[in-house]
Amino acid sequence: MKFAFIIDPMPRLDPGHDTSVALMEAAQQLGHEVWVSDAQSLSVVKSKAWALLQPVELTPVQLVEGRWVAASQWYQLGERTLQPLEAMDAVFMRTDPPVTVPYLYATYILDYVDPEKTLVVNAPRGLRAANEKMYALQFTQAIPETLVTADKQVIRDFLDRQGKAILKPLGNKAGEGILMLEKSDRNFNSLVELSTLQGRIPVMIQTYLPAAQEGDKRIIVLNGEPIGAVNRIPTGQEFRGNMAVGGRVAETVITQRETEICAQLAPTLQRDGLYFVGLDVIGGYLTEVNVTSPTGIREIDRLSNVQLGKQVIEWVQSTIEKKRP
Repeated sequence: MKFAFIIDPMPRLDPGHDTSVALMEAAQQLGHEVWVSDAQSLSVVKSKAWALLQPVELTPVQLVEGRWVAASQWYQLGERTLQPLEAMDAVFMRTDPPVTVPYLYATYILDYVDPEKTLVVNAPRGLRAANEKMYALQFTQAIPETLVTADKQVIRDFLDRQGKAILKPLGNKAGEGILMLEKSDRNFNSLVELSTLQGRIPVMIQTYLPAAQEGDKRIIVLNGEPIGAVNRIPTGQEFRGNMAVGGRVAETVITQRETEICAQLAPTLQRDGLYFVGLDVIGGYLTEVNVTSPTGIREIDRLSNVQLGKQVIEWVQSTIEKKRP
């Protein structure tokens, strides 16, 4: 089979961390062709989606003394050619957020891939539907008390009731711009004004969960089923557990409560074509649903001695085969 990955430029990827690389390695090891492109290289020609694609050969990372080690030249790219995406068996849309206007236009182009011919992971309609902060709000039994607003007084009233809260920009990634708000903070007005651009852009406000000190769990969900998890624990004076800001990772298990949360989400995720998703859970509460380029596979594989990338690719292969006559 032929698998295309729409990703950020290869030199910017970290082979020991990025899930996109883990998936590409797994596809190659299972005998599939691996091609890469980027969102800026997509086109619509005669009402079909096309891309400038390059074949890539990867040298897989090796686990050495508990950490992933990559070769100095860990990939080799072939010649770039313009091809219809329907020549691929599967297309993985894994460009990192933020979800900008160019990103949205890329999803519109991917709408012109015939889903009967090519599986797109995740479906472009789902990527548009699922703002990674807002999408969780529909699962009221799973989330902590949350509001979305640009109104400073609404935020102040919430904070006065809660005592402490977390402010999240709606479009950022990897913990960027997340703030802890406290009633006594004399910078409250300035923090809210900066985050909302003087009340023009809404932000998410969630009640502070003390369990965050024990970790922010990333659960990898494949077609509605949880397949692995890693705990991300804040270090030093940092309150965020995100790996991008230095969070320490630790082996963990998926609890009964977390399994129930996954079951609540599964029908909606499947309806929206969100096949490969990363859920963030703190203290038994769902806080985010990551759909653009969820990560965590490398850490889970290393800590739990599993091969989630292989499991994902095998599911994609099986799904494609079931569609064929």
